[in-house]
Amino acid sequence: MELVTPEIGLVFWTTVSFLVLFFLLAKFAWKPIMGAIDDRERFIEDSLRKAEAAKDEMARLTNENEVLLKQARVERDLILHEAKKVKDQIIGDAKDAAHTEGARMIELARVEINNQKAIAMADVKNQVASLSLEIAEKVLKQQFADQAKQDELVSQLLKEVKL
Repeated sequence: MELVTPEIGLVFWTTVSFLVLFFLLAKFAWKPIMGAIDDRERFIEDSLRKAEAAKDEMARLTNENEVLLKQARVERDLILHEAKKVKDQIIGDAKDAAHTEGARMIELARVEINNQKAIAMADVKNQVASLSLEIAEKVLKQQFADQAKQDELVSQLLKEVKL
């Protein structure tokens, strides 16, 4: 039972010890501990404000990035559209040039064919004339081989010609 009921001297000295310890703590340790707690509390509040500011900045940057991405997509689409137009124009110009060049080559071929045809016709005419002269010469030689026939032809021609 002695443990349950303490003696008055033990209570007195325990109370004195507690008050001395409390006084020493209040005099020397309470202010630095409370200052450290206040500093820690301010540090946490500053950290929370900075974290909130960083979160807001991150949201702002995310929005800016989205806007920039949209602008980049629009610019990309515009560049692709312009490139397609340029490609189509180049293809159209090449087709037109090919058609023009083809028509020019066809016309040159037509002119060349006509020239070759004219040359061939002239050559055929020359050969026909040459053959005609050879045939006429042979016919006339055969016909004028006889002197009597020659005299008869001359007299007939003289009758036709009236002076």
